[in-house]
Amino acid sequence: MITPELLARINELARKKRTQGLTESEKLEQRRLYDIYLSAIRGQVINLLDSIEFVDEQQQNPQSTKKKKVLHQTTLSLEQVYH
Repeated sequence: MITPELLARINELARKKRTQGLTESEKLEQRRLYDIYLSAIRGQVINLLDSIEFVDEQQQNPQSTKKKKVLHQTTLSLEQVYH
């Protein structure tokens, strides 16, 4: 799960890497934090893709509105991650 603390620490280590450089333990921590972050993003993308349903234009599907709502909610949560 992506938390504000996780993002703050990732950003802190990224700034330090650009300015001073990182110790070996900080490099390992940064790699671990990146893995957590990327895993969460991948999970969100997978959930988003799993919620997509293709419907033939000729055929009305009563569940399609439910899928659109889930898709919209997932899109909002992805936008929150990037802002």
